Amino acid sequence: MSDPRFDPSQVFQAFGMRHVDSQGFDAAVVQAPGADLRCVFLWGQDCYNCNLFKQAALMHREALLELGLTWFEADVYADEPLGRRFSLHGVPTFVLYRSGKRLGRITGWPGLPQFTAAVRHQQEIAENSGQAS
Repeated sequence: MSDPRFDPSQVFQAFGMRHVDSQGFDAAVVQAPGADLRCVFLWGQDCYNCNLFKQAALMHREALLELGLTWFEADVYADEPLGRRFSLHGVPTFVLYRSGKRLGRITGWPGLPQFTAAVRHQQEIAENSGQAS
């Protein structure tokens, strides 16, 4: 059972997620300077699985912050063109970018161990190619 005091919107502030939309996505995420690993959290209002991620993220805040991601978020229920851009079949979806390149995506919330492993894999690739943030 979920905590009645749980406010899913707290996750945006807790992780410093910057809101993006279909119109400003490229400028904010793809074309922005830097070699940081960017994670775009695509979600939907009143989405049960999205709220599961938000609650898990708040519970495991320190572990997720240690990953050093730059976070972005977009409600693709409200911004359908952005959802179509990524051919979404479900949310939550997490899309990873570094230095203008789309690295991959995670569809659904796989849990902290699998999410962390996927992010660490991308960080290792960057370190081995000399692009570490």
